[in-house]
Amino acid sequence: MKSALHVEDAPQAIGPYSQAQVVRLHGGQKLVFTSGQVGLDPGAGELVAGGVQEQTERALQNLTAVLRGASLTLADVVKTTVYLADMQDFAAMNEVYGKAFGSLPPARTTIAAAGLPKGARVEIECVAVGRDL
Repeated sequence: MKSALHVEDAPQAIGPYSQAQVVRLHGGQKLVFTSGQVGLDPGAGELVAGGVQEQTERALQNLTAVLRGASLTLADVVKTTVYLADMQDFAAMNEVYGKAFGSLPPARTTIAAAGLPKGARVEIECVAVGRDL
C-alpha cells in the first residue's frame, strides 16, 4: 500500500506531485521515495542566497524534513540521485553532501541536467527504508 506524504516544513510541491510516497511492506517495513528537493526556502518559496553549496545544504535540509514526516532520517537513506545544472559544481556539492551523510553514505548517481526547477544549481532525491514503530 502506498500513501502520499505531505509535510509543512519542506517546500510545497510546485507541480502535480507529492513530496514523497511511503510504501508499506509486510512485516512493518516501509520504503520512502522522495521527490527531488532543490534549495528552496520553505517559507519564502525562493532559492536560498549563495551558490551550489548553500543550495545543497538547503536541499538536504528539505529532504531531512520530508523524511522526518515518515519518521526517518538521512541515516535511513539507501540511494540518492543528484542532479547538477553544471558538473563544474560537483566538488562543491560533494563537500556539503559528504558532511551530511558521513562515513556511511548511501549509493548515489550524479547526473548533469540541462535545467532544474526555478534555475536551481542542484536537486536531490532519495529512497529510504525504515520500520513502522
